[in-house]
Amino acid sequence: MSIGATMAGVDVRFAVEADPHAAATYRFNHPDVIVFQDDIRRLKDFSHLRFDDEVVVFGGPPCQGFSTSNQRTRSASNPNNWLFREFLRVVSEIGPDWVVFENVRGILETEHAFFVNLIKKCLENLGYTLSYTVLNAVDFGVPQRRLRLFVIGSRQGVQVPFPAPTCKKPVSVMEAIGDLPDLENGAAVDLMDYKSEPVSDYAYRMRGNKKIATNHLVTHNASYVVKRYSHIPPGGNWEDIPSRLMKNYADKSRCHTGIYRRLKLKEPSVVIGNYRKNMLVHPTQDRGLSVREAARLQSFPDWFRFMGSIGFQQQQVGNAVPPMLAEAVFRSVIDVSRGVKTRVAA
Repeated sequence: MSIGATMAGVDVRFAVEADPHAAATYRFNHPDVIVFQDDIRRLKDFSHLRFDDEVVVFGGPPCQGFSTSNQRTRSASNPNNWLFREFLRVVSEIGPDWVVFENVRGILETEHAFFVNLIKKCLENLGYTLSYTVLNAVDFGVPQRRLRLFVIGSRQGVQVPFPAPTCKKPVSVMEAIGDLPDLENGAAVDLMDYKSEPVSDYAYRMRGNKKIATNHLVTHNASYVVKRYSHIPPGGNWEDIPSRLMKNYADKSRCHTGIYRRLKLKEPSVVIGNYRKNMLVHPTQDRGLSVREAARLQSFPDWFRFMGSIGFQQQQVGNAVPPMLAEAVFRSVIDVSRGVKTRVAA
């Protein structure tokens, strides 16, 4: 979200990140931002924060418990599902002009929308006028069909209209990653030359003037897993794998549709999520996606580097809000903010 906010014109000053690997990534890519690397429940002192303009507090409290692919913990009994209260506490302490809250669409379905309704009620009690909707990242130039809920709060008493789709023709997987180097199963070379010139306007935007690409890390799969890949056509999944190669599954019929899903070159990607649960397959090569390929499908620019081991890098990419989607949301907030200032000045 910080990349999208920055691209829209927000001056990001302070961030909270408990995970040490994600915090290292954040510091590397946002060297001027103060990072509180700890549990947000320990964040008590805001006296060092100084603002000379309108303030926005934004974030996405842990969402795994709300995900539709995580049925076991989609309930009020999951303590992580209550961490949104800490987000609200920070909002109440700082009293920002604007609030942007993001989460998975599944929060609308968890406990009959109990959590999202409570969040809305709490923000309204703090004096915020709300607007909220579910947006699909593919409508904003992201080469991935990814639905996310956004709640925007304004202390100026105005509702922020959400951005209209900006992308008439979806960006395909080929347009997103076609210039990245070919890789082998278990590839572990961080820095590599691009395979070709940018294959699309999207790839050009992601690359900028970079000559060397980074984060070309691929999970090393056992030979029997690679053999499974060879049976999966574009758009196919575990159902295309012969039963004789799936004997380690006690009941393979319980596999969800995202397992062993091979992406289609000429269509946007399905949701980039937990690597180990989804096991997405490269559209033409018998391997999983590299960290950089997944980052491209999330709309991370190539200058953004991920820190930590491959597993932690994969987790960071899968958990992220697509920067280009976040940018569209923050541009709407800024446009309304400018309109409020203009009316006040008049």
